[in-house]
Amino acid sequence: MQIGPHFIAIEGVIGAGKTTLARMLAERRQARLVLEEFEDNPFLPKFYEDRERYAFQTQLAFLASRFRQQQNMMSQDLFHTMTVSDYIFDKDRIFARLNLDADELGLYDSIFSIMTGIAVQPDLVVFLQSSVERLMSNIQQRGREYEQHITPEYLRDLNDAYNHFFYHYQRSPVVFINVSEVDFVQNPEHLLYIEEQLFERPIQDNMHIHLS
Repeated sequence: MQIGPHFIAIEGVIGAGKTTLARMLAERRQARLVLEEFEDNPFLPKFYEDRERYAFQTQLAFLASRFRQQQNMMSQDLFHTMTVSDYIFDKDRIFARLNLDADELGLYDSIFSIMTGIAVQPDLVVFLQSSVERLMSNIQQRGREYEQHITPEYLRDLNDAYNHFFYHYQRSPVVFINVSEVDFVQNPEHLLYIEEQLFERPIQDNMHIHLS
């Protein structure tokens, strides 16, 4: 078993803190940072206002953007031996299954199946679990205008879909962190413990990190 992943991906529902943790780990480990380019998607604000009308356009725009990033990640980075990302390509289908109708999903899957075989697979996935209440609070606090249209019902469905997806995910080992128990932003000891588990121990099958 290798010690320490070369490519680690942080995942979680909107508002879970995945980008924050990705930034912190990349800075501390001097790793290349790859962040999802969600702000470049012109359909995203419209999607949160009218999910049914704009779901397909939003999904295809994300799929194209994420695939371009995957292609760029394949190029060798001579200045970094590690990459930290705040998403995995495979998770794209979580949103597709939740938001697209049958015909749209069929077309989407025909494109996704081609791209996913080319996408880079992480050595390790860190999945940040959270309650819907905490997610809603984080979303409201960061104040992105278009995210204020997100309803608790949609977030609950999305949270359930993420939990199901990562509990059955088998393409990479997954570390589960309950952010209700672990405060890597305010508690330096928690962040150090997470680093130890991720980078200084052999990569194993799915595990949970619990702290209080």
